[in-house]
Parts: sequence; structure tokens; C-alpha cells
Amino acid sequence: MTLDHVTLLPLYAAAGAAVLVLLADLIVARRAATVGALLFGGLATAVCAIVAGVRRPTFCAGAECSWVPTPLAVTMAVVFAALTVGVLALSVPALRIGAAPPGEFCFLLAASMTGGVVIGYAGDLITLIVGLETLTLPLYVLVGLRRFAPGERPSTAGASASITFFLISIVSTAIALLGAALNYAATGAIHLEHLVAGIGPLGPVAQTGAALLVIGFAFKVAAVPMHAWAPPTYEGAPLPVAAYLSTASKLGGVLALIAIVSKLDAAPVVAALAVLTMTTGNLVALRQQRMVRLLAWSSIAQAGYILAALALGAAGVRSAAVYAVFFVVLEFLAFGVVVALRPPAGDGGDLLAYRGAGRRHPWLGAAMVLALAGLAGLPPGLAGMFAKVTVVDALIAEGWGWLAGFVALNAVIGLAYYARVATTLYVTPPKPGIQLVDPDLLEAATHPRVRVTRPVAAALIIAAGTAVAVGFAPQLLFDALS
Repeated sequence: MTLDHVTLLPLYAAAGAAVLVLLADLIVARRAATVGALLFGGLATAVCAIVAGVRRPTFCAGAECSWVPTPLAVTMAVVFAALTVGVLALSVPALRIGAAPPGEFCFLLAASMTGGVVIGYAGDLITLIVGLETLTLPLYVLVGLRRFAPGERPSTAGASASITFFLISIVSTAIALLGAALNYAATGAIHLEHLVAGIGPLGPVAQTGAALLVIGFAFKVAAVPMHAWAPPTYEGAPLPVAAYLSTASKLGGVLALIAIVSKLDAAPVVAALAVLTMTTGNLVALRQQRMVRLLAWSSIAQAGYILAALALGAAGVRSAAVYAVFFVVLEFLAFGVVVALRPPAGDGGDLLAYRGAGRRHPWLGAAMVLALAGLAGLPPGLAGMFAKVTVVDALIAEGWGWLAGFVALNAVIGLAYYARVATTLYVTPPKPGIQLVDPDLLEAATHPRVRVTRPVAAALIIAAGTAVAVGFAPQLLFDALS
């Protein structure tokens, strides 16, 4: 077996970040030390992925390799590291007031980042599933990881969300493992390069295994029928953790699906999931009154657009990867604005609580409009517009015009709730002197300008700058994935 340590540098850096955080918490036992350790580890992971680049595969037995560096793997390792550092920045205000134990929080976040890196480089089904579970397992705890201040009324929302997430994840993992077992029984292949479906006397068994793999991995992107966990989980989790669930966790599911659909013929299943997911997400989002739930259902609809590209198989991988990166940047920006506007360790609140927020905080309002416009596929969110054009163009080029029509129709439906949120930011809030029955209206009327902490402001500026940069120069991302 060949082993190239330089190729493994991103894994070493990500796993080392988790160990470094653990040691900093045990030895120094100070919040600044653990936060600094994770910040250093995240940046080191991104640098190591870029330095190692696309080299020869490692963990090879003959022609079969379990660690395969590709442009997609390198790009996604950098994205996972950036998301981890960004979520850490969003979490600083809550960590300062003791809303979560910093050592455990940072260690779990670093462990989850390690799983994300593994998914991108996975060359076989075992490595892929282990990476996916390593990404997901720490999130069960992070969703429910919250301390309550003295006098604060404890809530069971976080524990309930964590248990829901855990139980549904077990089911999805079992489905994916059954699919892997059936495919292996029919083909004898574990490595992704040798996966086939529909060939030989056991072809139907292999096809069933491929379909189960797709359905099991679809849980990670909150695709129908395993989508109902996302809104209550996002709502019950701390806001920075919800941001990580909506971006990094979803990105891990997309990478797992890419690894499968690029090798196995699962077009009918993926196309059906795409139509159901985008339509369900958009229609339910129209009725949402809570900010986090609206973003959750919106992310479900966005997952449907990614699945539409993956229905093309290998021909749609590049479009799906580009859309996924654009989406996570814009989604992170939207959640970052919500974190900035809400109290530390608070929930996302009702949409009414955001009335006039764009007037009180012009630059935060502009950042949210940029994110919402991008998710809707409209200027000035050029990144989102290019993402949707890329998917529709790929579908039409491959003769899937009917699916491109569903994407376009759902994009129009999505405009309704994105526009509703954007306009709410600039609606004149009610005057405090009048009788206000709704507590969210009262909050909107009396809420003063909030002070945005430096880490949150830095994360928002970098995210907004990235969204603008990839919007004006999307070819940078296309080149990185080539």
C-alpha cells in the first residue's frame, strides 16, 4: 500500500485542529486559547489543502485508492475550513456570555470540519460514509449544547431538535448502508471508480442499492422525503450552529451525492427527488412567519436545484458543485445578518421583529438584501443568478428541458418570500407609543441599534465580499473546479 503524507496534509491539519483545541482547553482552560486554536486550525486546513493541491492518490492497493485528491476535493476542503472559521466568528458573542462551553463547542466544530474534509477526498464507500458520519455526529451535540444564564428559563427546544436530528439521521444512515451492501453484493465493488449499476445478472439489485444510497445521502441535504427534520432542528439550535447545519452539513451531503451519481445511474430517483424537494420547500416557505424556519425551508428548495443538476449524472457534477458553493456563501451571509441583529444566544425571532432593521442598520440590511437576492437568483446577487443559469443551461444542453422548466418555475415562486423578507427590513416600524399586542411588533418598535461585535462584522464583510467577488468573476470558481 502506497502512502503519501503530503497528500494527507489537509486531513492532518483538520484532525490536528481538534487535538489542538482539546489540549488548549485542558491545559490553558481559557476561552481565548480554545477559540484561537480552532481559528489557527481552520486556517491551517485551508492552507494545507491549497499547498498539497492535486497530487497522486494515496491509501492505494494496486489501482484502487481510498484517498483521491481532485480539484473538487481541494476546493471543498477550503470551503469547509472557511465555513468553520466563519461559524466560529458568529459564535464569539454567545461564547463570551457563557451560552455554550467554549472547549466542547470548538472541539466538536473542529471534529465536524475533519469529517467534511474526508468526504471530499473519499475514494471508496467506506471512507465516504465514515466521513459523512464524522461530519454529522458532533452536530447532534452542538444542536443541544447550550447553557442557561442564572434566572433564565430553560427550554427543551434544543434537546428536542437534537433528538429529532439524531433519530432521523440513524434512519438515513441505515438506508445508505443497506444501499452500499446491496451494491457490493451485486458488483463486488467498494471503490467509487469501480461502482456500476444495472450490469450483469444482479443488475436490479445493484440499481436498488444505488437508489437507496441516493435516498440515504439525500437526508444530509434535507431532500424530500427526509426533509421535515430541518426546520425544527434549525429553529431549536443556536443560530451559529443552524448556520453550520444549513451550509457545511448540506455541502457534505452534496459531495456524497456527487460521489454516487457520477458513477451510478440513478437519474430517475434524483430527478424525482429534485422536483419534490424544490416544490415542497418553496411552497411551505411561503407560509412561514419565523425567520429561521423560512431560511430552513428556503435551503430545502435550494437543495432541490442542486439535485436537478445531479440528475444529469457525471455531466451535472460541475454545475451542482458550483451551485453548492454559491449557495453556502449566500446562506452563511443571511444567517450572519440574523446573528448580528439578534441578542447573543437568542433565537431567530419572528419576521415582524425585523421590521425597520434595514433602516436602523443600513449595512446589515444591504448584506441581507444581497443574500436574499442571490438566493432568489436576481441582481445584485449575481452569484445566485449565475448559479441558477449554470444549472438551467446544463439541463437544457443535456435534453432535460422539462426539469429546467421546474427549476425556473420554482425560482419564480421563491421570489415571493424572498421579497417579503427584504421589504420587511425597510418597513417603517410602529411607534412605541401606540398599543402593541404582538410582542414581536413591540420588539421592532423599541429595539435600539445593536452593536455588532468585531468577529461577527469581520465574518459578514468577508462573506459579502466573497459573494460579490464570485458574482462578478464566477470563472474563478469554475477554474478551481477544473
